[in-house]
Amino acid sequence: MQINELTLKDYRNYEALTLKFQNQVNVILGENAQGKTNLMESIYVLALARSHRTPRDRELIRWDKPFARITGGFTNRNGPMEMEVIFSKQGKKVKVNAIEKKRLSDYIGTCTIVMFAPEDLTLVKGSPQIRRRFLDIEMGQINSVYLYYLSQYYKVLKQRNQWLKELRERKREADEAMLDVMTEQLTVSGAEVLKRRFAFTAKLEEWARPIHHDISRGKEELSVYYEPTVDVDASMTIEEIRQALQKEFSRVKEQEMRRGTTQIGPHRDDLAFYVNGRNIQTFGSQGQQRTTALSLKLAEIELIHENTGEYPILLLDDVLSELDDHRQTHLLNSIRGRVQTFVTTTSVEGIDHHLLDEAATFYVEEGTISKKE
Repeated sequence: MQINELTLKDYRNYEALTLKFQNQVNVILGENAQGKTNLMESIYVLALARSHRTPRDRELIRWDKPFARITGGFTNRNGPMEMEVIFSKQGKKVKVNAIEKKRLSDYIGTCTIVMFAPEDLTLVKGSPQIRRRFLDIEMGQINSVYLYYLSQYYKVLKQRNQWLKELRERKREADEAMLDVMTEQLTVSGAEVLKRRFAFTAKLEEWARPIHHDISRGKEELSVYYEPTVDVDASMTIEEIRQALQKEFSRVKEQEMRRGTTQIGPHRDDLAFYVNGRNIQTFGSQGQQRTTALSLKLAEIELIHENTGEYPILLLDDVLSELDDHRQTHLLNSIRGRVQTFVTTTSVEGIDHHLLDEAATFYVEEGTISKKE
């Protein structure tokens, strides 16, 4: 997978921009607050129809403009293709080869992408929400069925939380029978989500374990566990998981009605990381946590390749400066010659010179970009 051309119209601080990319490695160079991350974000948004920086699409539109448009020309194993995302006050539209996709699940996965930014170094020690988002984004790119069930789950979850709130506050004579119907719907989609998360976590560990072993020079063994809020495991069938969810929802029903919110389910689950048998979220050093985060990102790349037959585009947003020489070298050696890579940085000092030899360099200043020869 490779992006050959990117066109922005009224996106963030870019009024109009067209860039062509021929190289496997592209370095985006410039001072802070000039538009480097905005450019990187636009490629991410083009692939996933959402930003990694804000949940509010309106923020992506240039000040006082009616819409923002991102268009990209790509080459994948099937040949050339074009993708487009348009944001406006009416919402967003996504297109592939000029054909609008009504469902995001039919769009996401057309171009696969992996983003590695400084905030991803908090993947291990950050909140469970960060790890759930990591799961959902990476799984959604390679499994449209997962994306469908996840969407259904959150749709019902939102309705169920509203109903629980009404039951708690007695705004009207809310019907408990309706709550039971919503619970049944939630267990159906929830079981599908859980079964697929278990399978993905096992694959993630399969790829991340040897990578982590290499980065740690053979001293550490990484284990990755999916931690559900309900007593279920990977060996259970989808129906067995659904029944376990149903049983647990019955048990906590009164508690949920008092609190006005859904207490259990995939939206509250977590991932746990162990190195040599010790939970590194609690007991690990910063170095171990960073090695684990890097291992997971590199494992993502291999997982996507395994499932799609193509390597994703890799975005390294100001992250190389956060890695020591050893981890940086391992990262660059892992991707060299295989993965189209975009790197943002304020200075090329400290970046592996072999990477720069292969790179096209673009200089960003106040929303304008020039290619440096």
